[in-house]
Amino acid sequence: MSTTSSTILEERQDQIHRTGEGAIDIACNRESLAGAVSQRACVFCGSRVVLYPIADALHLVHGPIGCAVYTWDIRGSLSSGPELHRLSFSTDLQETDVIFGGEKKLEAALDELIDRHSPKAAFVYSTCIVGLIGDDMEAVCRKMTEKKGIPVLPVMSEGFKGNKRAGYLAACKAMFRLIGQGDTSDISPISINIFGDFNLAGEIWIIREYFEKMGVQVVANVTGDGRVADISRCHGAALNLVQCSGATLDLAKMMEEEFGIPYKRVSYLGIEDMADSLYKVADFFKDKDPGIVDRTQALVRDELNKLMPELARYRKDLEGKKVAMYVGGSFKAFSLVKAFRHLGMKVVMVGSQTGTKEDYAELAEITDPGTVIIDDANPLELSHFIKEKDVDVFVGGVKERPIAYKLGVGFCDHNHERKEALEGFAGMLNFAREIHSSAMSPVWRFAPRRANRTKEARKEAVNE
Repeated sequence: MSTTSSTILEERQDQIHRTGEGAIDIACNRESLAGAVSQRACVFCGSRVVLYPIADALHLVHGPIGCAVYTWDIRGSLSSGPELHRLSFSTDLQETDVIFGGEKKLEAALDELIDRHSPKAAFVYSTCIVGLIGDDMEAVCRKMTEKKGIPVLPVMSEGFKGNKRAGYLAACKAMFRLIGQGDTSDISPISINIFGDFNLAGEIWIIREYFEKMGVQVVANVTGDGRVADISRCHGAALNLVQCSGATLDLAKMMEEEFGIPYKRVSYLGIEDMADSLYKVADFFKDKDPGIVDRTQALVRDELNKLMPELARYRKDLEGKKVAMYVGGSFKAFSLVKAFRHLGMKVVMVGSQTGTKEDYAELAEITDPGTVIIDDANPLELSHFIKEKDVDVFVGGVKERPIAYKLGVGFCDHNHERKEALEGFAGMLNFAREIHSSAMSPVWRFAPRRANRTKEARKEAVNE
């Protein structure tokens, strides 16, 4: 079926590609099309999802209450200590504030909240309405920094300024103001910062344990289970590891330019990418610590010896089943394509909210001919391709779950609301278990589409 179906808006044609059908030149990183009800979020939302997991900071939304509600507890980010990030604060701008300005209201809110909660820093998020009425957030934040003695940082994230990726940049600029302030005297020369992991379901604790077994010091989590003090001294680390490229790559580039700290792109999802990430770190530090390569090899070998027999058991049932996925950061898509191959499954559709041209070109190289690659999809498009490809499992987030269930398709939550750790070798086993339980559930036999397919299969068996 051609993508010229009436389901696909003409203006969206250049954001959809099929692997093997000519050179890929997919349009991306553009503002969402009005009326298309895109799955992509706004600038403000992008900044919130990055900064939200900093657990000992105050997060105040300067805008209407709806913006704070929309992004409250938006990531399932766990904390090993303070949980101030779990509270949602807003200045709740009203019509009179729009007319007369909201700066006094913002100042009063910061005054009260900082005294009440004693945060280590405060992030103040601008929303669409703040950009329109022209409140001077920079001035208010400077004043409150001097008055309260903690960093009060404006996040210039007006929703109309672009798309979700622009929000990532706004968050990185706000965090960069913290970096360089802390003491680095006790940081080892064999040390890293973990960028772009948000400690969903405790995943960053799994990854930190791997690095600690290798003999590597983790200075700062940016931002899962994050702490203001750690971020302020993360310029003392020797290497930055960037997982979610869209969310924190800009910050890594800023630190490389300002402090000379190199960065490496990594992923902790799936077997190959997890092992490759550990080996990249070992290779970087092998001149300073000759034993780190051997320790890393032993770690990977032990983990695989436990994992591979379990995966083989799940693969028996999953072999040949078809998968569609729609994720936020495209780094997940690369890892998931490889992970599904370990399970014997075929990826027939892959989409991303924030992918770049380079990301989509790489996806075209690693996916099978005919695979649909889609940028910033909307529900109609996702439904269209799920039915066209006769998908068995759909991988996505909370906005995609209803689409899967309405179509009678198994679903796996792989976005930032998930409650199951899916990173690392242990996470790969959790992932296989979840995919197996979703795809093999007997309930799908009663979904109309599946029921018809079952009847046809029985007729063919009888005729044979």
